[in-house]
Amino acid sequence: MDDIELIHLDEALLVVRKPAGLLSVPGRGPENADCVAVRVQRQVPDALIVHRLDMATSGLLLMARGAEMHRRLSRLFAERQVDKRYEAVVAGCPHAQAGEIDQPLICDWPNRPRQMIDPERGRPSLTRWQRLEHDADAGTSRLALEPVTGRSHQLRVHLLSIGHPILGDDLYAPAPWRAAAPRLLLHACRLTFRHPADDRPVQFEDAAPF
Repeated sequence: MDDIELIHLDEALLVVRKPAGLLSVPGRGPENADCVAVRVQRQVPDALIVHRLDMATSGLLLMARGAEMHRRLSRLFAERQVDKRYEAVVAGCPHAQAGEIDQPLICDWPNRPRQMIDPERGRPSLTRWQRLEHDADAGTSRLALEPVTGRSHQLRVHLLSIGHPILGDDLYAPAPWRAAAPRLLLHACRLTFRHPADDRPVQFEDAAPF
């Protein structure tokens, strides 16, 4: 599918591996027309995007086949019945083994697409995290992340807010950590939900490529 790797395909949905640096859906202007949705639809014409990943993020992306399955899967996301797990490599080492970040987010309009924390106007946003390993020599840690809510740039801003920006983040990381990786080290590695066609539990996994 034009460099889009297929993880799963059935009569109701498909799961693909989105590469870092590619839009999920078309952006503004012809220069931003190339995206996962367009590439997949060349081979699976009824495929419709259900959720999105940031352009800089890689990993599992779920698509529905047809309008009815799109409606059902979209409802699962809206009702927070889809469990999403990410992995990231971040600066430093959190003192705790696990924790939560509960900080409301809003678009930083003068600097969009950047987002920012705003206790008064921001939308409720919750991220759970767990430390998987720590590299003392590099001064970095690998975290498992669960975005309970799905705000734009949520994981990136939340981790920055606790002093652990994601390596390679060209929007939020301080310069040394931005330059510490050739890409944003954030990967969508697991999706768990009930299949919209028969309600059976399904889970898809994809190891982080970093």
